[in-house]
Amino acid sequence: MNACIALAPLAAAQESDNVELPELGDTTSGIVSISEERRLGKELLRQVRRQVPTVNDPILKYFAEVSLYRITEFANLPDAGLFPVLIDSSELNAFAAPGGIVGINLGLLLDAQDVHEFSGVLAHELAHLSQRHFARGIEARRASMFRDVAAFVAALVVAATAGGDAGIAALGGAQTLSAAGSMRYSRALEGEADRIAINTMHKAGLDPMGISRMFERMQQRYRFRRTPPAYLLSHPLSEERIADTKQQATRYPQLEYSNSRSYQMMRARTLVRYAESPQAAVDYWQRKVEEGSQPHIARYGLAYALAMNDKAAHGLDTLRPMQTAFDDSLLFAASQAELMIKAGQLDQALSFLTRQLILNPDNAPLSMLKAQALTADERYAEATEVLKRQSVLHPEDYDVWFELAETAGLADDTMQVHMARAEFFALTGDFEGSLKQLEFAAKLANPAQFELLAGLSQRIRDLRGAIAASR
Repeated sequence: MNACIALAPLAAAQESDNVELPELGDTTSGIVSISEERRLGKELLRQVRRQVPTVNDPILKYFAEVSLYRITEFANLPDAGLFPVLIDSSELNAFAAPGGIVGINLGLLLDAQDVHEFSGVLAHELAHLSQRHFARGIEARRASMFRDVAAFVAALVVAATAGGDAGIAALGGAQTLSAAGSMRYSRALEGEADRIAINTMHKAGLDPMGISRMFERMQQRYRFRRTPPAYLLSHPLSEERIADTKQQATRYPQLEYSNSRSYQMMRARTLVRYAESPQAAVDYWQRKVEEGSQPHIARYGLAYALAMNDKAAHGLDTLRPMQTAFDDSLLFAASQAELMIKAGQLDQALSFLTRQLILNPDNAPLSMLKAQALTADERYAEATEVLKRQSVLHPEDYDVWFELAETAGLADDTMQVHMARAEFFALTGDFEGSLKQLEFAAKLANPAQFELLAGLSQRIRDLRGAIAASR
């Protein structure tokens, strides 16, 4: 199973008229139907949610999701339904799975130095999805599909929880299991994905050379490592492949490409997250500020590091001089609100978030932060209403359902607790637990609440059907 996912603000560019695109494969393969791919992808997603540590940072999640959909516009996907998952691991790895499942270790942000390198990995993985390489690669292996998925998830759990050589070795075992099949694509399909990704990068206004730069960086960095990162196990690099991506990129106009400030902010955020200690992160970014290189990004990194070191008020003082420069950045605004909450400035945070939400109605990170601020201010019923709205807008986000269950409990809304827990359990594949929670909720409902009871009854029937089908 191969790498994929997240990216940054993109600008459309005109496609060069004299560039030959690769001959594309069969994107409507009858070997595995799109509905089968979706079913397989949903099962994988449930297993990942249940077993792999994921990132619940609403700012990083928003960045990944928005970036993914922006590049999708240029990736010719047959189905725009994508499900991004951020994995809490500093190891370099990412994956794309049938049914539009895309996942990324935050470690990719540590390795990719700019938005173009980072986006090159995403474009490559979206190319695997757009060409349905999974379906094209398993003609003789239908019976082993779920075995390979189970092996991959088991290895992913080890890689994400143990990390280092143990996790890489485990993932290597899963890749060996499926080396000729669905989880690892052939050299020809990898080459096709590279060529399509380069074209996608150009159309998206990104540097097509970012792909070859990222490949070169990975090859040089891990050349002498006894066990390479999981990404290289599923995407082996050769001098020929790197040279080919570079040659393909030169066929497009060579332009001046700017970096993405949003990407650099999120990379700084990730560097703080995986620093040896909060104080080490503060020291690192303090040196960056003193060096004067990328001063705004350095100050952002320092402010976030201070907040993680229980000095959020100091972090806010560090951010304030940059407010004008980042006036149009939603990510920066969300970060400001986050530090206000951590500093205990709840009235200021709520006022600020209310203004921001007028400009960006129902925005996910701003709404989640507002719920946090209301909860910290012991306004639990109001926080519950904010989270209920987010659960309607983002029904596949199990972090929202978890927070809604917790907050509804504080608000003494027992029926809402059961309903939110039911959806959380369902998204992680615990259908039995989900059914029990809905049955508890149905017992608490007022008989006059006809619409609510009808909805609960239908959901209970759906879950009983899912349980029967899984047996």
